Amino acid sequence: MTSATACFVIVSRNDIPIYDAELGSSTVRKEDAAHQHQFILHAALDVVQDVAWTTSAMFLKSVDRFNDLVVSVYVTAGHILLNPICYLLMLLHDSRNEDGMKSFFQEVHELYIKILLNPLYLPGSRITSSHFDTKVRALARKYL
Repeated sequence: MTSATACFVIVSRNDIPIYDAELGSSTVRKEDAAHQHQFILHAALDVVQDVAWTTSAMFLKSVDRFNDLVVSVYVTAGHILLNPICYLLMLLHDSRNEDGMKSFFQEVHELYIKILLNPLYLPGSRITSSHFDTKVRALARKYL
């Protein structure tokens, strides 16, 4: 079951978002809420860098909070944020389903690896694939 509020972002090196999606059960996407979600996720990047150095886990669970919303993060490529293939998968949500979030992150990570294996994709560039977007949204409905 999808949480009422969710915003998912993939962040590449130099804190550049390469994919984002407003997820959740609300059918109306409010532009102000979308901008606020992106701001909250961007503000959590410093916290993520601090937390990433203290653990070897890829799934960092809850790293930051804003009101009733929680930022959960999945770090790829061995936590070396200067590594050109290190990406952050960030989810802003109001859910408590950690197992579902971990499964969501792992499956999106697999999808992203498939994107990286495409010889026509330039790593670090914006992901514009409608197939990728459809799959991410289906995983969100399944796990979040």
